Amino acid sequence: MADVSHSGHTSHIANPNIGSLGVDSRKLGVWAFIGSETLFFASLITTYLVLAPVNAARADFQDPKQFLDIELTTLLAAILLASSLTMVLALAAVRRGDMRLFRVWLMSTIGLGFCFLGGQVYEFQHLYHEGVTLSSSLFGTTFFVLTGFHGTHVLIGAIWLLAVFLKVRKYPDSPENVLDVELGGLYWHFVDLVWVAIFTLIYLI
Repeated sequence: MADVSHSGHTSHIANPNIGSLGVDSRKLGVWAFIGSETLFFASLITTYLVLAPVNAARADFQDPKQFLDIELTTLLAAILLASSLTMVLALAAVRRGDMRLFRVWLMSTIGLGFCFLGGQVYEFQHLYHEGVTLSSSLFGTTFFVLTGFHGTHVLIGAIWLLAVFLKVRKYPDSPENVLDVELGGLYWHFVDLVWVAIFTLIYLI
């Protein structure tokens, strides 16, 4: 009995981040954070949709269909979906211990993320020259708040993945590498899914 107790105690010390549910506390924390962010974006999207009829009735009405570029945003959606695929491949590579492919796929993910941000900046500049700003109309206010916050999250995700890349490159034999990549990937897939929702509800409908 003493040996069993000692063994269990040693296992607990060796895995201090594993809780009573058998889930790593860091992963649980990221899931909780993603849950709160889901509610945040759900409120922003709902606000945009609820205020759309109000925007149409205002004297400063700006019709989204006249300003939003569906071709550009379709390309941006394809870029983010591709980045989700490269993120999956990066995680699979680090799990296999293939550091070369891991670097290729993770840097591809980061690069695609910055390509998306570049496209979003271009869209914002186009809208500005068309007279759509934060204060030009209710549409401008709700649109820039929603898409601007999403773009900020993409930037945070890209910086997060870059930090993971640098950490894994510096410590290629660290046992934490797989979890680090997995946690960054969870957040990245979240921002990708949010864009799918924004693209579908704001641009297509």
